[in-house]
Amino acid sequence: MRIDILTLFPEMFESPLSHSILKRAQEKKIVEFALWNIRDFTTDKYRNVDDKPYGGGAGMVMMCQPVFDCFEQVIKQPPEPAHSILLSPQGEKFDQAKAIELSKAGRLVLISGRYEGFDERTRTGLGAEEISIGDYILSGGELAAMIIVDAVVRLLSGVLGDEDSAKNDSFGRSAAGGLEYPQYTRPEVFRDMKVPQVLLSGDHKKIAEWRRQKAFEKTRSRRPDLLNNAQDKNA
Repeated sequence: MRIDILTLFPEMFESPLSHSILKRAQEKKIVEFALWNIRDFTTDKYRNVDDKPYGGGAGMVMMCQPVFDCFEQVIKQPPEPAHSILLSPQGEKFDQAKAIELSKAGRLVLISGRYEGFDERTRTGLGAEEISIGDYILSGGELAAMIIVDAVVRLLSGVLGDEDSAKNDSFGRSAAGGLEYPQYTRPEVFRDMKVPQVLLSGDHKKIAEWRRQKAFEKTRSRRPDLLNNAQDKNA
């Protein structure tokens, strides 16, 4: 997979992309990243990328021209076609089902905004899918892009050491619609807190049943909306 990221601050991505799972995915040549500075596509000597909004109001708005020119240059790069995403608070809310869907694309193009957001003609003219990571305010789309990148890349075949890891993570079992069951490791007793006896039994059938039950209980207690969503999908 190739992932192109359009941003005013490409340096923000240097550390996340050079550590841990994302680093290993690149070393294995499973994913390739390309960072593009939108400011490089400005046409004035001051390299302006924003201006005051028509009609008045607070803040500045990102201008169409540098975003369009950058995007059109990026989209020409192989391989084609690319699935383009505009990080926007107005977009569809990102979840694990969307991460799984995006992981099947051969190439992603992520467009990160700043200031008060994009000129509306950027949204309507580029034809990119709009995605939001949640109902809160960020300083820009870079952090949202990093979250999407991490969630998607770890799903790619060969990225994780254990192929079942992604399937068994919270929300990774999205067909069941639940949170992950409790996990334990050594020591068996820590500060008088003991590992549940069933996990020490060696009875894989009982362990699987215990995990299913605990996952259900945790989901019902903390995120009942996930159970409702799963029921709606199965209806």
